[in-house]
Amino acid sequence: MKPPVRMGVIGVGALGWHHARHLAAMPEATLIGIYDIRPERAEFVARQLGTTAFRTREELLARTEAVTIAVPTAVHGEVGLAALATGRPVLMEKPLAATMEEADALVLAAAAAGAMLQVGHIERFNPALRAAQGYVDRPLFIEGERLAPFQPRGTDVPVVLDLMIHELDLILHLAGGPGVLDVRANGAAVISPLLDVAHARVEFDTGLVASVTASRIAERRVRRLRVYQEEGYLALDLATGQGEFLRLRNGWTPGDARALHDVTERVPLETPAADALRLELEGFLAAVRGEQKALVSGEEGRAALSLALRVADAIRAVTPVPPYQP
Repeated sequence: MKPPVRMGVIGVGALGWHHARHLAAMPEATLIGIYDIRPERAEFVARQLGTTAFRTREELLARTEAVTIAVPTAVHGEVGLAALATGRPVLMEKPLAATMEEADALVLAAAAAGAMLQVGHIERFNPALRAAQGYVDRPLFIEGERLAPFQPRGTDVPVVLDLMIHELDLILHLAGGPGVLDVRANGAAVISPLLDVAHARVEFDTGLVASVTASRIAERRVRRLRVYQEEGYLALDLATGQGEFLRLRNGWTPGDARALHDVTERVPLETPAADALRLELEGFLAAVRGEQKALVSGEEGRAALSLALRVADAIRAVTPVPPYQP
């Protein structure tokens, strides 16, 4: 059995805290320490988890084999490039970067250093999505909806980069590649200076059309994905990790049914309970050990960012929304 991977976490705010607490409890990893630009926060988290708060990220990188990075999006490029320059494998929280120039620099730096770069698109590890993979067959239409109550965290970026990018990444994944022909979108900055609600319609060269809505000013949380294809559709509740496949019954002919259940059979998706972040970290550690490839590569993170920024551009073309400037 291979020894645990010596891990570090850079940035231990609301999300980085969860990275650190999982790594501290995982037998596949040894949490060597953490770094945060706020020394008092780093010391607090280190005491909670029984690890070390390093004074600089350089000291942390020197002591670890790999790191996860959960800093604000505006500094993803700076921090990621510093880590990759040491040859350390990096798990970068989504979005990969704030700009395409920074995303390209990160992907190139990883290749130049021979370092693995994984992007934290956590919904790829959602139990409902994982259970649905075997039923996906050339989607024709995908409908995504992600609504969340307002909270100040995350408003440093438009809702397209904060929330919608989750669905955009899933759609690219299910579509089998970029191949985007057209993007139409609208939205509004309602509470924050940046986009708070957005809707996008994306057309692919395969004929697939996707419709996605995201809002961070909703009264309740909703995370749904529906995938329509010939002879059935998948209904996934990403919030609960549950889903079902409604499959066309064999031998059905028009005129023989009065209700949907006469036409389709319901196939519940087997979705054993699992923590998506823990699964993501387990996948990263397996990739660090050379047991598999990164499950969400830097190139895939780049593609999701590119589509998200394209949606933001399409909104600005029709709505007077302030531009995002990291």
